[in-house]
Amino acid sequence: MIRYEHPLNERIRTLMRLEDLFSRAHFFAAADDAHEHHAALTAMFEITEVAGRADLKTELLQELERQRQVLTPLRDNPKIETHALNLLLAEMETVGSRLHAQAGKVGQHLRDNEWLMAIKQRAALPGGVCEFDLPAYHFWLHRAPDARRHDLAGWLAPFEPLDAGIKIILRLLRDHGRTSTHVARHGVFQLMLTTHKVAQLLRLTVQRDLACVPEISANKYALNVRFLAVDGAGRGAVVDRDVEFEMMFCNL
Repeated sequence: MIRYEHPLNERIRTLMRLEDLFSRAHFFAAADDAHEHHAALTAMFEITEVAGRADLKTELLQELERQRQVLTPLRDNPKIETHALNLLLAEMETVGSRLHAQAGKVGQHLRDNEWLMAIKQRAALPGGVCEFDLPAYHFWLHRAPDARRHDLAGWLAPFEPLDAGIKIILRLLRDHGRTSTHVARHGVFQLMLTTHKVAQLLRLTVQRDLACVPEISANKYALNVRFLAVDGAGRGAVVDRDVEFEMMFCNL
């Protein structure tokens, strides 16, 4: 099975983009090769751009507090695993405190580093980080892998509260939904949403061997899904067969 996720509002879209960038940054930062460390650094630059909205941290703090208020009374529910709930509430409180303690915009520590900002500016240009453009960066890329990893860890560390908060919110969101099975007749599926609770995230699961991908469009009135045939890395027309899939609407 392969799962496709489609955010249904701008806030969740931003959180999912940051989730992907954090995953990429941590993956490449843990590697050894200089090219991978360059990829980690460019991912951090992208995080700074995406998270640059002044209200993102405030929104995240408000959502963590709202979820804490919703979950705390469940301690008295005998159907709830109290230990797991207490761990989650403690995690939310810790992350919220760390976020609240951070001053300034997300990524300000990178913006204040002139050397990194020079790399960021050149990295936006095709081939802009060649050794003759940035000799000091060329020198850094030839340092020992452990030294580069140490620097990358230091640059990633101030992002950790944001990363942790996003993980909590998206985990709660993905766990809050009910799965249903549907069939797209001749590759097309439509669902009117006027009688459905407004959702924040749509998750579709399809058999991996069907060699088709969902093209999803949605608004507050209707959901439309078209399954397109794929051939290698290409994209084809709508498949001319019925496609069975699982669907979950998620909402906090």
